[in-house]
Amino acid sequence: MRRIAPTAAASRLDAFIERERVRVDEALASAAAEIVSPVGGALRAPLEYALSTSGKRLRPILFLSAYRAVAAPSDVDPSPTVYRLACAAEIVHTYSLVHDDLPSMDDDDLRRGRATVHRVHGVAPAMLAGAALLPIAMELIVRESRALGFPPERGALLVRELCRAAGADGMVGGQLLDLEAERRVVDETMLEAIHRAKTGALLTASLRLGAIAGDAPEPALEALTHYGEALGLAFQIADDILDVTGDAASLGKEAGRDRELRKASYPSLYGLAGAQSLARRAANEAKQALGELRSPVLLALADYVVERRS
Repeated sequence: MRRIAPTAAASRLDAFIERERVRVDEALASAAAEIVSPVGGALRAPLEYALSTSGKRLRPILFLSAYRAVAAPSDVDPSPTVYRLACAAEIVHTYSLVHDDLPSMDDDDLRRGRATVHRVHGVAPAMLAGAALLPIAMELIVRESRALGFPPERGALLVRELCRAAGADGMVGGQLLDLEAERRVVDETMLEAIHRAKTGALLTASLRLGAIAGDAPEPALEALTHYGEALGLAFQIADDILDVTGDAASLGKEAGRDRELRKASYPSLYGLAGAQSLARRAANEAKQALGELRSPVLLALADYVVERRS
């Protein structure tokens, strides 16, 4: 297939994402040095390994984009402290990947281009390190909220938002639904419920966290919530498609695992073309949801999640 040259707009977005990724990585390393480095015993090494693995950093980028969309003009370039606060969502995402890769779940050997945590450090240390990442994320929110001078109730709201997205009604509950759906025929309603919880909840929460940190008015928070819900669905459909069309070199993980594990996925239910159409429809729904909150970055990110190659 002939490779299509990226448009100027796409090139600008790629440059923006790369700049943000570098700044997020710096903030994550700084936070890990303070919170994880003092951890003793056998737990420290798997924690540092998990957090040092590279990634797209989409969740903190969404946090920061939402923050910029609602912040005062004087605060459009967030401070390093805000970047560290944004890393809480990435830490929770990292926890989910560590556990998702375990033998009792998807039993994967490769994640983000290198061996999974349990392959390097063992199953029990990986499981416990994953569990430890959750309170580490909450501690980070408390630390950075105080450093930013947030009222205590705003810090508490940030913790509650992230806990809800990560918990039984969000990511964890969605993961269980995903496991239960393996080797079963599921309908459209069930498939959407799985992915809105498993993937969409944390993506939506990342936007809401950024909006709350930026002291967003309720209409803006509602618009970003609807945007996030549609974006999360678009992202997961695209992820299902990439599992069919991608390869380990580009994905940083094994391709074809959905079919191997007989997971419920959009290509298996709708076919490849049908899934691609649904992903585009969800991305357009996300853009429309922004309404008057016309953030160029958030509009571009909606296209990015369905056009990405990894």
